[in-house]
Amino acid sequence: MKICFFGSSLVSSYWNGAATYYRGMLKEIAALGHEVTFYEPDAFDRQSHRDIDEPDWARVVVYPATADGWRSSLDTAAQSADMLVKASGVGVFDLELENAVAALPSRLTRIYWDVDAPATLEAMESDPQHHLRRAIPYYDMVLTYGGGEPVVSAYRSVGARDCVPIYNALDPATHFPSPPNPRFACDLSLLANRLPDREKRVEHFFLDVARHLPGKSFVLGGSGWDDKDASANLRKVGHVGTADHNAFFGSGLATLNVNRDSMARYGFSPPTRVFEAIGAGACLITDEWAGIDHFLEPGREVLVAADGAEVAEHLTALDPERARSIARRARARILSQHTYRQRARQFNDLFVAHSSRIEAAE
Repeated sequence: MKICFFGSSLVSSYWNGAATYYRGMLKEIAALGHEVTFYEPDAFDRQSHRDIDEPDWARVVVYPATADGWRSSLDTAAQSADMLVKASGVGVFDLELENAVAALPSRLTRIYWDVDAPATLEAMESDPQHHLRRAIPYYDMVLTYGGGEPVVSAYRSVGARDCVPIYNALDPATHFPSPPNPRFACDLSLLANRLPDREKRVEHFFLDVARHLPGKSFVLGGSGWDDKDASANLRKVGHVGTADHNAFFGSGLATLNVNRDSMARYGFSPPTRVFEAIGAGACLITDEWAGIDHFLEPGREVLVAADGAEVAEHLTALDPERARSIARRARARILSQHTYRQRARQFNDLFVAHSSRIEAAE
């Protein structure tokens, strides 16, 4: 099958947290024999911040971030594709692309792949005239990288023919234990870009914890934090490229996951960082959200905190031996149940089932 995929970027993780999800999923989908072409706009300075070369398992087409650019690329893709995927959050001309893909001939399998379903659904809920309310019923399927039953029900309520979560996962070829780096050494680390619907939670779960534990050391990675007030025991290291992720996650006693507001409310939305950090051998502390026990066993494979005070309690009680035990059990669980190879097989089974339904209808 020829798959043409429109997303934010495959080759750059700069202000693009979905990059590793795309890479993990599409590499394994290609390994099943499908031909993948990834279309991404030349936008947000991502092309000058590439952190991988064009992979051998996908062809990457970078198009101008203009009206003519997306139209020309979509016309080309539609002529050759068996399946056309529009991911959420491309960043430029999303509305136009989403409407245009919905209007393509039905001979194509049209997929809307939402990499931020909670935010998308909240936008639709607040706007009765949102364009996706009209477009979604024309897509053959909605795939999401999180959300569970609340997201599935919400998408079906706006007319989705089907909605299936294909969760984030681990690519053990890219995220694995590596030697620690003194630059990232600390008691607790956090890797997260500064975003409006995450900033307050980062303050409560991380920055305030650092202020209340002056004897502990903290490292904050990610873009946008340069001018944020922080205590003297917290170091900001800026954007951390994917080549440094393993060292970042593995250089501290523990690392922290903080979901964005909407992801925490919907639950069942583990971000890529959860799987990447555990793959790199980190002991993970996460904010509390519904569904965490679907992926990891609290207290044994992950430490769960309802607020900053509980983060501080976990960190104060944690010693290196217990941290290693939690990290080891978590990594074994993720490798056995939550890899992109397993997710790609799920995707393939969905496509086979969809094709069988089409054939039966004909």
